[in-house]
Amino acid sequence: MAESGHESTMAVRTVEAMLDASPDAFLALAEDGTITLANGAATKLFGLDRRFLTGRDYRTLLADRSHPEVDRLFRQILDRSAAHPREVAWVHADGTSFSAEVAGSLFPAGAGQLPGDPAAGAGGTTGTAPDDGVPGGAQVLLSVRATSHRQATNADLRHAMSLLTSTLESTADGILVMGSNGTVAGYNDQFLTMWNIPRKLMEGDSADPVMQRITSQLTDPGTFLARLMEVQSNTTAESHDVVDFKDGRTFERYSRPHKVGEDIVGRVWSFRDVTPRRRAQEQAHQAMLDLAEQAEKLRVMAFQDPLTGLANRAVFNDALAGSLQEPRLKAVDVLLLDLDDFKEVNDLLGHQAGDDMLIEVARRLRGCVPTADVVARLGGDEFVVLLTACPNVDEIAACIVRCLHVPVTISGRALRPSLSLGVASRGREEVGPSELLRQADIAMYAAKAAGKNRFLRFHPDMMAALVQRTDMESGLQFALQGGEITVDFQPIVSHRSGQVVQFEALARWDRGAGRVPPSDFIPLAERTGLIRDIGLEVMSQAMAQLADWLGEDPQRSLAVNVSGVQLQEHDFAAKVLGLAETRGVAARQLVLEVTESVFFHADCDLIRQLSTLRDAGARVALDDFGTGYSSLGRLQDLPVDTVKIDKTFVSMVRTGSERLPILSSMINMAHSLGLTVTAEGIETASQADYLTALDCDALQGYLFSLPEPAARLEKALRRAEEVLGALQQR
Repeated sequence: MAESGHESTMAVRTVEAMLDASPDAFLALAEDGTITLANGAATKLFGLDRRFLTGRDYRTLLADRSHPEVDRLFRQILDRSAAHPREVAWVHADGTSFSAEVAGSLFPAGAGQLPGDPAAGAGGTTGTAPDDGVPGGAQVLLSVRATSHRQATNADLRHAMSLLTSTLESTADGILVMGSNGTVAGYNDQFLTMWNIPRKLMEGDSADPVMQRITSQLTDPGTFLARLMEVQSNTTAESHDVVDFKDGRTFERYSRPHKVGEDIVGRVWSFRDVTPRRRAQEQAHQAMLDLAEQAEKLRVMAFQDPLTGLANRAVFNDALAGSLQEPRLKAVDVLLLDLDDFKEVNDLLGHQAGDDMLIEVARRLRGCVPTADVVARLGGDEFVVLLTACPNVDEIAACIVRCLHVPVTISGRALRPSLSLGVASRGREEVGPSELLRQADIAMYAAKAAGKNRFLRFHPDMMAALVQRTDMESGLQFALQGGEITVDFQPIVSHRSGQVVQFEALARWDRGAGRVPPSDFIPLAERTGLIRDIGLEVMSQAMAQLADWLGEDPQRSLAVNVSGVQLQEHDFAAKVLGLAETRGVAARQLVLEVTESVFFHADCDLIRQLSTLRDAGARVALDDFGTGYSSLGRLQDLPVDTVKIDKTFVSMVRTGSERLPILSSMINMAHSLGLTVTAEGIETASQADYLTALDCDALQGYLFSLPEPAARLEKALRRAEEVLGALQQR
């Protein structure tokens, strides 16, 4: 079937990839010895391309003297008998001979085929087993490992051994001298100690007990004996290899002909215990690996942001400084960007979700500027791009804003990242790295002030705006002492009672001859912490100025905006209740308006503050509902009594004939949870009629009255009730 063929192809590719990844040479052999597959290491080892390896008999790669040994290994593998690795002679394509260790295993039929197996069918199945009992379609996989590096590593040791004489002089090595007839000609005490052989055993008539004692201690006695027989078959051969013991010891084994004059009369075997040296080498090797790993970690930490994988601040600063030293004909541009309202993601979904968003932003940013000199994360949610000799910087900036504004799913929620980006470029005047980055930073904050999710290029006028903001912050420090903070009131009406039931207190800053818009100084007050004192001042003035009006009817109330910064004060609730008592205002007539973002903080004390106020009778209103990250479903979990629908939703009503399920859903959901609903931003009679038909509890907006100071409260009351009366008569 097509699917089975695909799976077979994938399996073949997997096997090929695994074999090519190995440093050892691998040869897959059919039962007749034909090479069916060779990996990359095999082509290098034998100097032959795969095309010349595949299809030839593997014996053509062996030196003549090695044919019997490898044929025996091949037959042992096919017969499933013990087949131990052995070192044999091979022939390179250039005719030179080299030594390599060969081992093998069997891939029987039915256990999955190696690539190139002629016995495998289209579906990867194998043939049936022949009558001789060998699995049909089985292949032998030989691994060949060159041993020339071992000989090179121990060249000095072999040379030292060549200087040994055949006499049994005092030495730390264990020495055994065998005669040509196979009898023991001599040995030293160290040999007996190293091998734990009783002297009486050496004096016996047969060498078999000694050999059994020796091989019983080894991890691989087969290889030991094979090497022994190979050397004995060649009286002129010299040998050096390593012997591993079951108890963890390691001996180096040396062997050379024992000569008397020019005649070979036997063989000298020398054994040296290299266990401490080998362990020290292994420890040193591991220490080098650990050191390399630590060095790599330090290198990454020095040049890479660990979260996003982008360059870090240090890399960016070096690159920017270097680019500004190049000829002035080369353009240098810095694009600094900051995510808008990123804190709300952390507060709503947790820091892991915030990290996930930063990683996604980094990925998209890297994709938008593939030719950038540097893309770096400076920290937090701030990123920077360095471009040199780029002719279309503004197009790239616009692309970044557009690409990053595509929704992303984080922790199961679809969020749309928004960013403000500032661009600064090297001009005719000399500018340093820090100054160019500062210009980009100023442009970025100008983009935020201009409405966010956009980019702006730095202009000298922005510096003046920065100076103005700094001056505003300084002036706000003295606004309270100077009596510049005042309160305006906007009425909130009930269509059921036909009266004004509530006033919202709104902070105003009258500075000198002009009034500073709340949208300018409230964020500044929150950022500097001055909102704490300003908020209490507004609350105090409002209670004092509305005390008489509130005292006339206990159903009337005063709404005051409260910042999350204020709620973080541990005694905020006590201050509010104390202030109300001082001003003669009942706690039940207070409505504290908060935005959704205050509930994103994992701050139990903040919730306690609101709970204390509610327990005393005060109510909590959720202001600007629907504009943040929350949903209607979260209402049941929030400690609120009233929902204020934001004016952006109210503005959807133009003629009054629209079908707006979102408005009806908001109101119905709130009512089902026992909450009252106030719609703000009402500017037309059509909007008021539409919301009244949806049974909205209270209405607020310029249609009824602009915010007015306390001196014009009567005027605001009359106008609001007149407009409400006219609406009810329509």
